[in-house]
Amino acid sequence: MKLAERSSINAAMTKLSPRMHRRHENWLRELGILGKPWLILGGAPNPVLPPELLEHHARIDINNSGLTAANLGLSAADITFRRAKANWAAWPEFNTRGLIWFTRTPTPLLRFRLLTKHRKARVEKLMRMPKADRTELVESFVGREIRAVGDQGKPSNGIVAICYGLAFGAPEVVIAGVSLSRSGHSYDKLGRPRKQVAEDTYALERLASDPRLSTTEPELADAMGLRLWRPPIAADPAKGPVVAEPSRS
Repeated sequence: MKLAERSSINAAMTKLSPRMHRRHENWLRELGILGKPWLILGGAPNPVLPPELLEHHARIDINNSGLTAANLGLSAADITFRRAKANWAAWPEFNTRGLIWFTRTPTPLLRFRLLTKHRKARVEKLMRMPKADRTELVESFVGREIRAVGDQGKPSNGIVAICYGLAFGAPEVVIAGVSLSRSGHSYDKLGRPRKQVAEDTYALERLASDPRLSTTEPELADAMGLRLWRPPIAADPAKGPVVAEPSRS
């Protein structure tokens, strides 16, 4: 790792409290992905997934985007960021190596729910992230001013995942399946409108200058000034990017 990259990573880590940093760093080390590059898979329709990223990056899913990955024949995510009221009925066989669950519920009760209410779900390691920790993480990158932005004053889980990856030393964070304009989700056909657009726009405007951050989505790159991800070497022309179609369920 280059000295400049190491300095950037250390600076990002110091933005968090020692308590939060130690707890999450140890958890990431247990998962074996501390220091690995990240591919964040959001839930927007038709995510662009270059094969090179699927081979070499830790995959980070948002809510039920792992169902899209499963429909493509991909293995379980390394981490899934999941909101407290995510729809379990949409994917009863929820499968992830690590789960970061945004909730106030104590961890022992969460484990009990996984063993009883969500018995088909497969989760290797669980990490609860309360509101205070989520707020600390996001505002360490985009500032407290986001509280006055939009209807909710906080960005979506995809933005939280970006901040998390940057804070804990991912040398590269590539985002796919994230859109500020497309309605609906890749894992269902409900066509629900995109929420927290103002908040996500505000956050991405402040994150876009980080050299580690890029996207596979040309539309998002153009809208936010993000770097469009390119493979480090010429890709096989016969092996184009995977574009997920909406779920038929």
